[in-house]
Amino acid sequence: MNNRPAFAGADRPALEIRALSHSDLSRVLEIERQGYSHPWSEAVFLDCFKDNYRLWALCKEDSLLGYAVVAYLVDEAHLLNLCVHPDSRGCGAGRYLLEHLVGQAGDDGMVQVLLEVRVTNRAAEQLYTSAGFEEIGLRPGYYPAAQGREDARVMTLPLESK
Repeated sequence: MNNRPAFAGADRPALEIRALSHSDLSRVLEIERQGYSHPWSEAVFLDCFKDNYRLWALCKEDSLLGYAVVAYLVDEAHLLNLCVHPDSRGCGAGRYLLEHLVGQAGDDGMVQVLLEVRVTNRAAEQLYTSAGFEEIGLRPGYYPAAQGREDARVMTLPLESK
């Protein structure tokens, strides 16, 4: 029996995306630790609460399911972190959050969204590719790994100008 919530199609309106707040950090750190082998620290998240960053919270009712951290640099949105709680993966929650941040970046006048993804993170790579991102390069040894370092694919999505 699959106990995962369904978020695709008609269920998406039940999801809410809002600005991430400092009060969300304990839940963010919990999700971060479950999502990554080398999670960000609270200090890294706190450092992202700046004017040129967009921090998004993905919620259903009062429960935080995921988040995204995007840095705006001139006319480029750099997706630094997108994570969804393991119980909410594979249901469209990450796609919903990605679509929101891409749409918001376009509305904010950004010309592209750039990101790095671990070469071993096939699920994330498939999500980004299916959303129109294309690989433009490789960053050798970009991520810490259990045994040394791991390469990252650099991907970009051009945004339509308004």
